[in-house]
Amino acid sequence: MLHHLVRGTERLTKWFAMLGGVIILIQMTWISYGVFKRYVLGDPDAFVTEATALMLFPVAFLGLAYALTVNAYPTVSYLVESLRGRAKKSLLAFNLLIMVLIGAFFSYAAIDATIKTYHSGAASEILLWPRVYFWLPGAFALVLFTWYATLRFILVLIAPVEPCEDSTCQVGQSK
Repeated sequence: MLHHLVRGTERLTKWFAMLGGVIILIQMTWISYGVFKRYVLGDPDAFVTEATALMLFPVAFLGLAYALTVNAYPTVSYLVESLRGRAKKSLLAFNLLIMVLIGAFFSYAAIDATIKTYHSGAASEILLWPRVYFWLPGAFALVLFTWYATLRFILVLIAPVEPCEDSTCQVGQSK
């Protein structure tokens, strides 16, 4: 059951990362249009700065969980690789616990901000776009990250401690 949840969550992380990529393409196109309009046509676009700035918040978090699926976070890998057995499992569990706690804090903050912007009806200053549209994807992404980090934490906790001969062996894998 747990492995099905992990695989389903990993598929969802890919979709979130792709959504982040689409937003980056929109930003890139809009910024290029703004530069063209300003320097070629001599008429700056008043909306490009605010629009692309507002899109930065969801983009910042949409790939967060996917980065965890591919182990793309900076780590001091020589320390983890030098450990074996229970010590390695403990260090991996501690690292994931920190991720879960930080993710839970930021998830709470993003959900709270999303609810408050929804109830207040706050909008951007120039475009008048409701700010909830920008908080909502970021809040979902942070919740997804926290969920996935929790699943990975549980996997590490329930994994058997087996000795490994080489550095490519992970906690829970056999020799």
